[in-house]
Amino acid sequence: MAAHIKPVILHAHATGPNPIKIAIALESLGVPYTVKSWDFSDNPDTGVKGSQFLKINENGRVPALEDPNTGVVSWESGACMNYIRRVYDNGNTIGPSGDSAQDLVDFEKWEYFLLTTLGPMTGQTNWFRHYHATKNDDALNRYVAQTYRCYDVLEGQLQKSEGTSILPSRVTAVDYHFEPWVRQYAFAGLSLDNYPFIKKWLGLMGDREEVQEAYSKIKKSI
Repeated sequence: MAAHIKPVILHAHATGPNPIKIAIALESLGVPYTVKSWDFSDNPDTGVKGSQFLKINENGRVPALEDPNTGVVSWESGACMNYIRRVYDNGNTIGPSGDSAQDLVDFEKWEYFLLTTLGPMTGQTNWFRHYHATKNDDALNRYVAQTYRCYDVLEGQLQKSEGTSILPSRVTAVDYHFEPWVRQYAFAGLSLDNYPFIKKWLGLMGDREEVQEAYSKIKKSI
């Protein structure tokens, strides 16, 4: 990446998976960035529900991305990821591996499967296991079952590459979307015992330099 590129600002918090995926993509593409860490409060200066952050993202969620090189502000992890790809992935190193209509759809369908299904189901499992004020086993069991159903789907897809990448051709931004969410399996009280390809893939992703650097930088921002 050219030396004159100003660092983009990644708004994050330490525990959530969605900012991590954006950091991984930035690391992979060599885009300089700084991390601004927020908490979950409505503190006007430090919280995602506070007045300062709501000027950046009126939905009060991270990630958000400010790019001083273009003046663009994005939020929602899918929008942030696709912005990064459009602007900084000139060699298409993390996007679809081909130009056919099927290549493009295959990339998008797995991206959206994470954004609309596996991610939210895992989030609800975490909520009812750890954060809901009143114990609700019916809700917890529903979301556990739905998350495992998503794992079934992902396991079948990963079998096509023998656990090396979600799209059989190579590691792409799709893998970056999934990694922080699947990494939470133990926190969610789930097991990978029945998912050998997911387990292999997660280990391989954890060994990648861009993944390690992203987690390190997010952690240091606390």
